Amino acid sequence: MDRVFLDANILFSAAYLPDAGLRRLWELPGVELVTSAYAVEEARRNLDHPKQLADLERLLRVARVMDTAPRDRPLHPAAQLPDADRPILLAAIDAQATHLLTGDVRHFGRYYGRVVEGVRILPPGVYLRTRRKRGRAR
Repeated sequence: MDRVFLDANILFSAAYLPDAGLRRLWELPGVELVTSAYAVEEARRNLDHPKQLADLERLLRVARVMDTAPRDRPLHPAAQLPDADRPILLAAIDAQATHLLTGDVRHFGRYYGRVVEGVRILPPGVYLRTRRKRGRAR
């Protein structure tokens, strides 16, 4: 089973557009969705329409929301992130996620496909394609 940690931009995008392809994440068998209070709060701050906020709350009913990880915990030296992004990766590590999905190419892009402290960092489209291929192989 995959334990997939969702960054704030994934939550935002899924709630922002009702027909977002990202919503397929909520339908995948054998996947536990996890996020953090930090990511949820960031997504909420950026959604301004009541329907979008309601959609976010519905989506969160299916995900486990973890406490925010301490920012001062050291990360692997190879993972250099801005202070605002460290809590995302730290929470994914603390949640023992198998994957961290993020659309933040600017800060996480250089880590796409890499495993940092047990967590594989991917853009959501790559993860969804990988799952689709795995499903067909069964």
